[in-house]
Amino acid sequence: MNRPTVDLIIPTYKPGKEFPALLKKIAAQTYPVRRIIVRNTEEAYWDSRWEQLVPNLEVHHIRMEDFDHGGTRAEAAACSDADLLFFMTQDAVPADNNLVHNLVKPFAMQSVKASYARQLARPDCRFLEAYTRSFNYPEKSCLKDLGDLPELGIKTFFCSNVCAVYERTAYEELGGFIRRTIFNEDMIFAGQLIQEGYTIAYCADARVYHSHNYTGREQLRRNFDLAVSQADHPEIFGGISSEGEGIRMVISAAKHVCAAGKPWLVAELVYQSGCKYIGYFLGKRYRHLPESAVRRLTMSPLYWEKPKNRNS
Repeated sequence: MNRPTVDLIIPTYKPGKEFPALLKKIAAQTYPVRRIIVRNTEEAYWDSRWEQLVPNLEVHHIRMEDFDHGGTRAEAAACSDADLLFFMTQDAVPADNNLVHNLVKPFAMQSVKASYARQLARPDCRFLEAYTRSFNYPEKSCLKDLGDLPELGIKTFFCSNVCAVYERTAYEELGGFIRRTIFNEDMIFAGQLIQEGYTIAYCADARVYHSHNYTGREQLRRNFDLAVSQADHPEIFGGISSEGEGIRMVISAAKHVCAAGKPWLVAELVYQSGCKYIGYFLGKRYRHLPESAVRRLTMSPLYWEKPKNRNS
């Protein structure tokens, strides 16, 4: 039987030093990537020399005002007829040459329609953020389906387009990524897969380096947008609380920093967690906030400039 074909899709905006490293690592993979389809925002920020790093890269430029977390990826996916659609972000770098191979393996099971990678902290990652990465992306792989919802709650739907693969047939049958969303297009679609009775594979042996050292304000704004996406999609997230998982992470992180001999980090943990919660709390209630407050709280001001920016 022929191996499934894989096309890689990467949305970019002002790519940094990680991007050429990503391309070189993809070129060295043991499982071949047929095409690399880049959807780049603003041609002025594109370096044509990147196209010389790999032989199978094609780039499509869009304007800033046309970018959307779901729509831009969906447009790129429409350019592919591969068996598997592979998505990455520009700042995720494969940890080894078996990333694609390990992400593709679970699709040997008929029920699996999506897989996603483990995210490792970069060397410059702060201690608390590194622990958050290990909490959200543990060492053990797992399969998730509708039967896990009572135990895992919202984590059942967790899937990250930082590095994820989807079976194209199932992707198209369910309509693909939502064309307009402020954030969270991956979990929205993953929720649809789960609700349709399919399985999502978390592949701990498929690893990428990806982390951020967000400030408290950045955490607040990121969680605000996350909550807006959940508020806009009650058909996926309605009746499923995220707060319990957040509390579990905070308690676990507090124990970890104390066990590591860094109890002073508890204060930073409380501050960061408070910022996340405030952002999430306000985002879930964004329809009741004045427009000026929404624009101050969001990470995505251009999203609110577009028509129909408030789903009612």
